[in-house]
Amino acid sequence: MILQFLGVFALFCEGALQKEPTCNDPEINDDCLTVCRLDYVTCRQNCDSTSCESACLAVYSDCNSSCPCGADCPAGCVDCPEHPFCEDECEDAQINNEKYQACLNEAVFELDFCLKTCPPEIGCHNSCYENYTQMLFLCPCIEQETTTTTEISTTTTEITPIEPSDVFILVIPHYVDKSYWQSGDGSSQISATINAPDNYYAYRAAHALVNGKLHIFGGFTDYKKIARLDDCTLNELTVRLNEERKYGHEALSIENGKKALICFGYNDYNLKTCEIFDGSTTVSTFASNWTHSYGGLGLYKNQAASVGCFSEEHQKAETLSASGWTSLPDHPKQISGYSLVGLENQSLLLIGGYDYRNGAQSGIWQLKNENWNQIGELLQADEAGSAIYIGRSIYYFGYVSKAIERLDFNEAEDLQSVSKIGNQPSDFFIPVLFQTVSNYCI
Repeated sequence: MILQFLGVFALFCEGALQKEPTCNDPEINDDCLTVCRLDYVTCRQNCDSTSCESACLAVYSDCNSSCPCGADCPAGCVDCPEHPFCEDECEDAQINNEKYQACLNEAVFELDFCLKTCPPEIGCHNSCYENYTQMLFLCPCIEQETTTTTEISTTTTEITPIEPSDVFILVIPHYVDKSYWQSGDGSSQISATINAPDNYYAYRAAHALVNGKLHIFGGFTDYKKIARLDDCTLNELTVRLNEERKYGHEALSIENGKKALICFGYNDYNLKTCEIFDGSTTVSTFASNWTHSYGGLGLYKNQAASVGCFSEEHQKAETLSASGWTSLPDHPKQISGYSLVGLENQSLLLIGGYDYRNGAQSGIWQLKNENWNQIGELLQADEAGSAIYIGRSIYYFGYVSKAIERLDFNEAEDLQSVSKIGNQPSDFFIPVLFQTVSNYCI
């Protein structure tokens, strides 16, 4: 066993030893090695014999060697241009990327239909083109700068400024028949019709985008369910979560929106585990050091992070990498029920939440350079709300206050202002949020 451990240690260190001056893609090599290590750790966790562990080790060795700058392609992508980490999915996307083509075709179809049904009024035609632009924003490769990512970490997409008047957010609360969409400037709030197996289908469910589609996970109606929003209908998928997640869990889009990370929650006990959903299957990953029920997930330095816990009342923060969960600085408060948003500048924002000493809090906290600082305040203290980052603005939908607030940032992502743009129709607990187009599902 000791010899095997030493073998694993030597392989994990191999990446550092094999990088010669001729390596042209060291960052891609690091990302590739991270995925190899994660696959190895997952493989080992499912083993119950030494022969299985040896097989995992052999697969890891082959994976390591095949990485750009590895033994099989020492110069990097020049030697192995067909390696998945070397492919640029957005190069000639109009020819090679099927997801982009499908998204574009759908947008063009909607534009054509809208224009043909317009009366001879220029305002209607302008509205059609605005909707078309909003649909394009949801397509892969549109005005994006991305880099290769791992299954746990992910790079942020360059944020394209969008005027609040061009922002439309679909809100699905715990009563599906109370769904509505909200404009970013507060000028419109219109009921939306979303079809679902029952009216409580989104109650306590977590949500995240996978391949541009809104997905919800778990919740009171079915602890293991995964459902996808297709047009205006929540359709339950045959694939299911590995663990029952009744409430208090969270989901986060990772790998540039190709997958979702689902963590924590409560069933008959607090869960420490996470799992990854890639659109068709779920894969369990390792447990954290702490429970984070109602703790939320967000990106800090391109890695998933979580803070605090409702039931255990702690201040602990952690970040998830391929090597497992590692500690971050404790939050100044015993906090839960907040919203987390990762910014392009690698910092993490914590908005609102429940402070065990003082109840609902209004603080806007930032974790940057390993330090927590309060950078602003909501106009009203709140908890158990939801937030979404669109075009240099964060839109926060409050539960306690019912207030809808917009946090505006400059290009350096410094907070500039906080304004109220409306109220939710009722006290909706952690509503599902999805950027959409005007008149969606009305």
